Amino acid sequence: MVSMASLFTRIIQGEIPAEIIYEDDHCVAFRDIAPVAPVHVLIVPRTEVTGVAELDREGDHQHLLYAARLIAEQLKLNDGYRIVINQGEQAGQTVPHLHMHLLAGRALVWPPG
Repeated sequence: MVSMASLFTRIIQGEIPAEIIYEDDHCVAFRDIAPVAPVHVLIVPRTEVTGVAELDREGDHQHLLYAARLIAEQLKLNDGYRIVINQGEQAGQTVPHLHMHLLAGRALVWPPG
């Protein structure tokens, strides 16, 4: 059985265009095409793993939080930002490739809604 590359893997490989704002050896970050905040960046590991539930102790995912910090500095998000990871459809995960949402640019209330 041949597995299909995720949407995010196809973006990372340049098959699908995206506004990439950061990349390094471990991850790629790009603007979300359906933003829920003025700043909405997706940070995606280059290694395709479906989500948090599939993680082991090693891998590119360990770099994601550090990358989020670098991106927040790059975008001058001095007023704060939120980082969100959804695991599974019930939590709102729509692409089966681990990713973080970096949200900023307005007051973000908790709980959302």
